[in-house]
Amino acid sequence: MFRIEQDPQGILITNPRGYSAFTTVFFGGRRRRHAATLAAASGAKPGGRALDIASGPGTLVFALADRVGPRGEVVGIDAAREMVEYATARSGNRTNCRFEYGVAQSLPLPDASFDVVTCTFGMHHIPEADRGNALSQMWRVLRPGGRVLLADMAPVGVHGRLTKLLSRHMDPTEIDIRRYRNPLEQAGFQDLEYRTVQPSTGVLTGVKPA
Repeated sequence: MFRIEQDPQGILITNPRGYSAFTTVFFGGRRRRHAATLAAASGAKPGGRALDIASGPGTLVFALADRVGPRGEVVGIDAAREMVEYATARSGNRTNCRFEYGVAQSLPLPDASFDVVTCTFGMHHIPEADRGNALSQMWRVLRPGGRVLLADMAPVGVHGRLTKLLSRHMDPTEIDIRRYRNPLEQAGFQDLEYRTVQPSTGVLTGVKPA
């Protein structure tokens, strides 16, 4: 099982190999396919710039890098330095992605510098008092017309039941990504859409008006 640590910046997963092994089993060996589905839902396009917050071992970053191609760039941000080091080592010869240490509520990145911002399975790791700041930061770094994608496990199906079991000490609404619909609207995002993708993942997307 992967190791979880409490930190003033949020909940950190600090043993990347254990976490990667867990997600391989949890997703039935289809983690890369799942990441490719999320990358497609984000709207990332060739030549674009994408940011993945709470990027972990980098699986979604690599899927986004495939979509933006050699003329694009993807940045992965994680609050666990162990994850940043592990993902960087995994990136190999990829030249269109990189990983940095950072926290969602205070992104060390310029205004209006990305076409897409994603945060998957990470919002519930951010201290609740800081989540509004995290959404404001996503708005800040997105270009006009840019898209945000938030995702977490949906409480449906076999994986949903397993998620409930694993998070039995957590308020179940913590992982229901639909809870961010109103906060996203209040931050200024429009055209919000929610859907589920297999296995048991809720996906919420929105657009920063041009």
